[in-house]
Amino acid sequence: MAGAFPLEVAGERLWLLPQKAVYWPRLELLAIADIHFGKAAAFRSFGIPVPHGTTNENLDALDALVTATGATHVLFLGDFLHARAAHAAATQAAMLAWRLRRRELVLTLVRGNHDKHAGDPAASLAIDLVDEPYTLGPFSFCHHPELEEGAPGYVLAGHVHPAYVLATRFDALRLPCFVVGRRRMILPSFGAFTGGHAVRPEQGERIYVTSGDAVHPVHPGR
Repeated sequence: MAGAFPLEVAGERLWLLPQKAVYWPRLELLAIADIHFGKAAAFRSFGIPVPHGTTNENLDALDALVTATGATHVLFLGDFLHARAAHAAATQAAMLAWRLRRRELVLTLVRGNHDKHAGDPAASLAIDLVDEPYTLGPFSFCHHPELEEGAPGYVLAGHVHPAYVLATRFDALRLPCFVVGRRRMILPSFGAFTGGHAVRPEQGERIYVTSGDAVHPVHPGR
């Protein structure tokens, strides 16, 4: 996979993907955090002028990634829907059209905080709904990274929308990043129009930024 970074985690090989996702080849599983379908629609419902087309942008990015990896299972690490506005007819129609083209995929959603406010996705999308922590093999899939304390496996989580600032004396660049620690990994937000929160690595954490084309280690951890 072009630009991906291989990583040994909990005895398994994972690939950090430049498209802001993680691929677990042994189970053909693609983990995605914080896609936030309907976020732009939610802003527009409050009269805030924001771009149209983010739902299709998210679906196109997801479709391309499924094709590139050959994934058979897509696991969403929470915040699949942003708010109740995501149930708008146009948003739902686009999502259902994509799902009908991808009937063979297993889809699982680990409910996040936005999902609890937005409500579950439509039954027609055929998504398995689970609560965190959801454990497969050595991994516990969560939305909230702080659940590392009570989860039985190595935690893969979202929620934070992590970004890392690369700075020189004259300029600074903020890039989405993966935060990899001894007991958890925090994925960047996958969705368009979701922003990022600048993070500083804690002791023992490694930072891997994505430029969109490749993943690069920038903080080795200690």
